[in-house]
Amino acid sequence: MTVVDEYGAVRVGGHTVSRAQVEDFLYEEADILDEWRYDDWLALFVEGARYEIPTTDYTGWSLDEGGSFVVDDYELIKARVKRLKSRKAHAENPHSRTHRMISNVRISPSDGGEVKVRASFVVHRARDGQFDQYVGKYEHLLAPTDAGLRFQVRRSLLGHETLPLGARLSFIL
Repeated sequence: MTVVDEYGAVRVGGHTVSRAQVEDFLYEEADILDEWRYDDWLALFVEGARYEIPTTDYTGWSLDEGGSFVVDDYELIKARVKRLKSRKAHAENPHSRTHRMISNVRISPSDGGEVKVRASFVVHRARDGQFDQYVGKYEHLLAPTDAGLRFQVRRSLLGHETLPLGARLSFIL
């Protein structure tokens, strides 16, 4: 599991994955989320995947022992999608309008056969006459599959020291 070419492609689990492929995957996910296509978003995960948003003071501790905004296993990810699609997601009814920007994508192989991804993000969110910006880094583990790249771990690390008064993480970050 080493970098296999000068363009940063990595070989994992019998698959060669390039940074361009990872960027396309992340950009497609951003479009899916901005368009509120949550069934399509759920299809980007492998069974057993996790979705995590640690608290803003996260320094690498176990999310099961430390604080977090979101620590969803695969069943909770499915439940989150079902709730966001229903009228029961009162904080997102009507939906927020979001616009995502992703940059500084870096990939490397992981010890477990996935692709480690680090990227920067900005999510602009408009709702109820308020405009918020969420800034941070992604630290994902992507599993290469015959159907394409899929999330094994999707982690969003906020760059904020605190969240603004009234800020809500009722949407997918």
